[in-house]
Amino acid sequence: MGRGKVELKRIENTTSRQVTFSKRRNGLLKKAFELSILCDAEVAIITFSPTGKAYQFASHDMDRTIERYRNEVGLSGSNDNNRSKTTQFWKTEINDLRKLMESLETRLKHLAGEELLSLGMKELKQLERQIKTGVERIRSRKRRMISEHINLLKIRQKALQDENTLLQKLLQDASTSCRVWEDVTSNGTI
Repeated sequence: MGRGKVELKRIENTTSRQVTFSKRRNGLLKKAFELSILCDAEVAIITFSPTGKAYQFASHDMDRTIERYRNEVGLSGSNDNNRSKTTQFWKTEINDLRKLMESLETRLKHLAGEELLSLGMKELKQLERQIKTGVERIRSRKRRMISEHINLLKIRQKALQDENTLLQKLLQDASTSCRVWEDVTSNGTI
């Protein structure tokens, strides 16, 4: 059952207008979210209610999307404050990623048994548990692979044995046929 066509004009009743705004705003934000997920689109929506309250949705960083929009339509005259914030944001992001990278490199070295002097007893025990768990997972995977390989080899062995049995039977049949032929030809019955 479809909805009837809605006449597009301002809703006079304040309460109805606010209810409609809330419902349609939620629907708009939901559609924007779906568009960003389904189509991998960069979506940003800013909505101001009749009372002046701001609502926003951004699939990525709102400032970056707005800056991208400004560049796209040729409004590159954004103020230095926005550029400063964007630059600061990216500097912070780079520093965070550097720290994460250093942390991961240190963790990798610890897992390889290097640079362990800085670790205390608690960290060493935790590292030992992690390595033991990793070794058990590796051994389990290795056992599974070996078992699968053995099963495959058993199947091949069975097939080769069946083929060998068949060939031996054919050889016996051929040998018997040859003997009969030799007997027939030697007796001169042909």
